[in-house]
Amino acid sequence: MSDGDNKPAAKVEPLRKTRPCAECGKPSAREHYPFCSQRCRDLDLNRWLSGSYAIPVSDDEARAGDDD
Repeated sequence: MSDGDNKPAAKVEPLRKTRPCAECGKPSAREHYPFCSQRCRDLDLNRWLSGSYAIPVSDDEARAGDDD
């Protein structure tokens, strides 16, 4: 190799920008994105599975579905 082959390493951009953890606010980790840890992932999954995350339905919408 000659001295002219000493090129600077290519700048590698991360796939996703670091953002605050959706659960606790710490910087997210690549392997648990968008969370910072497996613990925060599990807490969020538990909320989904227990029904804590739900879209409220108004009475008007519920009655409209009964007309069918």
